[in-house]
Amino acid sequence: MKKLYRLTSEGVAKLKEELVLLHAERGPIAERIKLAREFGDLAENAEYSSARQEQDQNEIRLGEIEHILANVEVIKKPKGDSKIQIGSSVKLKSEDGKTKEFQVVGTVEADPLNGKISDESPIGQALIGKSLGDNVEIVTPIDTTNYKITDIS
Repeated sequence: MKKLYRLTSEGVAKLKEELVLLHAERGPIAERIKLAREFGDLAENAEYSSARQEQDQNEIRLGEIEHILANVEVIKKPKGDSKIQIGSSVKLKSEDGKTKEFQVVGTVEADPLNGKISDESPIGQALIGKSLGDNVEIVTPIDTTNYKITDIS
């Protein structure tokens, strides 16, 4: 059974941009390999090894992105916003008045430092299905904090 990758339309666009850049890198990498071959013995040729390694990494990432895009399910921004689901943006307020904002996304698009949390993460799992005004307990390795959901969009 194929795995579906859940991405927002912005996430799909970013992957497509990266795919174009990776395809564009193929020519310059091939040129670096060609030039490095001219330096002689390939077994002791650091430039050649480096260029080949770069080519391998480029091809692996190309394959990953093509696989993801072939098996993508685009997350539509939820309408009605009564319950938190993938694609929802959420504002939380802690008991001590601190606020946090998250967007719940699929695992491929997750970027916790920029407020995009995976639906499979502990925070994402705690939020999914909750409604405006609900209290949610978020357990992290550092501590446990209670928040009130103040906005869902």
